[in-house]
Amino acid sequence: MSDDDLYQWNDELSDRETYLIGKVIAQWSALEYEIFFQTLMSFDAGDEEEIVLPKAMNNLQFTEVLSLWAERVVAKTVGERGNVLLRQHERILALKGYRDALVHGMWQWSKDELSKIVATRVRKKEIVAVHFTADDLSDFFRQIGGINFKIRFPGGAEDMVKEREKEGFHFSRMGLGILTGHPIADDRFGFTGATDGCKTQNESDV
Repeated sequence: MSDDDLYQWNDELSDRETYLIGKVIAQWSALEYEIFFQTLMSFDAGDEEEIVLPKAMNNLQFTEVLSLWAERVVAKTVGERGNVLLRQHERILALKGYRDALVHGMWQWSKDELSKIVATRVRKKEIVAVHFTADDLSDFFRQIGGINFKIRFPGGAEDMVKEREKEGFHFSRMGLGILTGHPIADDRFGFTGATDGCKTQNESDV
């Protein structure tokens, strides 16, 4: 081992905080992908016509893709399913600032409030500070997970069942790991309390 790897900076995060931050990032990345994919599919013009995508679909600015999604997917989905997607669009806009603070902020902790971390960043010459605890992260993870489910299945569990019927027999990644005895299944049990009982789509896929 070289001296470069011998000493490492301590980020001062608890295991639960670290786990939840990772889940938040993974959930938000999945959210951005799904919105990008749904928006991209809305430009499908068939084999005979060339598709010209707008600049926003370079996927450099999520807010621009999100705006296109609202215009091309949400607004064109009728009935209650459209209302569900509209509510998710509003929730995403409301949560984005908090997510950005977590991902792009500079984190600090205080000896006076050990359970609280402050994420500070500069946005358009304005200093923005967000406070969060492990419980805040757990709640945020729940919210993003719920949005992720509803933008994929705006009709709820019925939509999910129909999708599963199309795909055929399905195992989640962890479910397959458990059944085959793969070592990845061991990773599932280290932080069983971190999501505080939040039910996920994959729990019924084992």
